[in-house]
Amino acid sequence: MARMLIFGMGYAASHLAARLGARGWEVAGTTQGGRGDTIAFGDEEAVLAALRRSTHILSSAPPVEGHDPVLSRYGEAIALGPATWTGYLSSTGVYGDTGGAWVDESAPIRGRRPDRNAADAEWAALRSDVFVFRLPGIYGPGRSILDRIAEGRAHRIDLSAQVFSRIHIDDIAGGVMASFCGPAGTYNLADDEPCHQNRLVEWGCAMLGAPLPPLQSLDKAGLSPAARAFYAENRRVANGKAKRLLGWTPRYPTFREGLAAIARR
Repeated sequence: MARMLIFGMGYAASHLAARLGARGWEVAGTTQGGRGDTIAFGDEEAVLAALRRSTHILSSAPPVEGHDPVLSRYGEAIALGPATWTGYLSSTGVYGDTGGAWVDESAPIRGRRPDRNAADAEWAALRSDVFVFRLPGIYGPGRSILDRIAEGRAHRIDLSAQVFSRIHIDDIAGGVMASFCGPAGTYNLADDEPCHQNRLVEWGCAMLGAPLPPLQSLDKAGLSPAARAFYAENRRVANGKAKRLLGWTPRYPTFREGLAAIARR
C-alpha cells in the first residue's frame, strides 16, 4: 500500500491528503499540537515510526525563525529513510522580483527571504528522489478573491505594471500526484495566465454583483506588512517544465475557470 507522511497539514496539504485518501492511500500528517487525527510534530517516537512506514514523504511546512523546522528535527531520518519519493512545497518567492519578466526553474534563487531560499536548496540536495514544487499565490474554496470581496477585504491598488501568478489547490494536488511517475527535480506549479491582481478583483466583483473597491495607492490602502510585501514583487511564472516532464496540465488554466468552480460549490 502507498503511504504518505505529510509534515504540516495546512490548506494545500490537507486537500492533497483528501485526494490521496480517496484513491486508497494511507495518509498521516503532522501539526504542531497533534489536533484531530494528526501526529504532534514534536512527538518524535510517533513521527519516526510514521517515517519508517511511509513510501512517500512531503513537507509543506515553511521555514520559521531562520531555519526549516522539518529538516532541523527530522532531516537525517528522512534522508536515510525507506521512502522512494520525497517532496517539498516551496515558493516562487525564491525568484525575487523579475520586473514582470517570465521566470522558470533555471533562474537563480535571489528572493528577499534567505530562510526560504535556504530551505528550497537544502530540500533539493537532501536526496536523489526529491521533488521541489515552487508555488505562487494559492487559492481555492474558502480562500479566494471571492471570499475577500464578500468580506469587504478586497483592494484595488494603483500599480499598473504589477503582475503575478497563482495556482488552485486542485492543481497543486494534481501536480504532486503527476510527479509520482516523473523525474525528480524542481518544478513550478502555476496557472497559464499571470495577471494583475486588480483583474481578479474586477472579475470577482462582476461574478458576485458587488461594487468595485476604490482604486488606491499602496500607501493609502492600509495593507498588512504581508499583503504589502506581495506588491513588492512582480513576475510571471512559467510552468512548461512540469507540463513536459510530468505530463501535468492545470485543471484551472486561468483564474476564470478556478473562480467559476469555486462559485459552483
